[in-house]
Amino acid sequence: MQYRTLGRTGLEVSLVSYGSGGPSKLGQSTGLTAAEQDALVRRCLDLRINFIDSAAGYGDSEEILGRALEGIPRDSYIMATKFPPRKGDELKEEPAELLASVERSLSRLRMDYIDVMQFHGVRPEHYEAVVERFYPTMKELQEQGKIRFIGISEQFFADPAHRSMTLALQRHPELWDTVMLKYGILNQYAAKEALPLAEKHNVGVLNMASVRVKLTRPDELQELIAEWKQRGAIPPDSLPDQDPLGWVVRGDVDSVVSAGYKFAADHPAVSTVITGTSRIENLERNVAALEQPVLPAEDKERLVELFGELAEGV
Repeated sequence: MQYRTLGRTGLEVSLVSYGSGGPSKLGQSTGLTAAEQDALVRRCLDLRINFIDSAAGYGDSEEILGRALEGIPRDSYIMATKFPPRKGDELKEEPAELLASVERSLSRLRMDYIDVMQFHGVRPEHYEAVVERFYPTMKELQEQGKIRFIGISEQFFADPAHRSMTLALQRHPELWDTVMLKYGILNQYAAKEALPLAEKHNVGVLNMASVRVKLTRPDELQELIAEWKQRGAIPPDSLPDQDPLGWVVRGDVDSVVSAGYKFAADHPAVSTVITGTSRIENLERNVAALEQPVLPAEDKERLVELFGELAEGV
């Protein structure tokens, strides 16, 4: 396992981290038993993954992690979770809701402190109000020792151009120890502004959902590429109609998914790449993919040429 420094926090985080959200939510959506969930979390630790991400809104993920991590030395892993500042489409009103959320998270996780506490899924139109309404309370929690570092995450599918993260890093880079965003083969737009700004201001980048959905489902990937060709997003003769990204599978790149993880890590601003699989065999493959976290230079250049200008919520 390789490790990188999480921005100004100074924390050394595993290049692969584990996320308890996504479609699986730590096996809650795939039928894992409690024993299987515990085994999944313990396998993460065996693989030397030391960064684990959760959120108040990920079903029972915090409670599952609290149970699975019981008895594990607290200084052997880094725990991140999130507070949702919205209810539906409306911003919450009271800072007391943040206090209550953090207390619930601590109770569910069975922990005395949270390493990285994040504002969850902040939309650009809410950014200024989130900072004004809730950030002072987050600082109080930090001063009380209940959280160590403060982060912010985007709602990617509603904001594929990363306006929230760019706004945060332009307006208040000093406020944010971490940002969570999506950067991958089919979602490269963060390399335009958000990732360079994070690197400039030494803000740690948690790369989420970089391989989720399309790269893992060949039929959907093929349909997506066909759609992009049809509407002129990419040239019609740029990729084969069948297995359009099959050409990246060569050398130590054993699958399109493996290529996706390598691409996701192959940016100097990225601190860690989050995987959320509920299958131990997939977890092991994803970790193996990032033993060498680079693609051949010519393949990466071609991918950037193909998709680097697109801001698509896929």
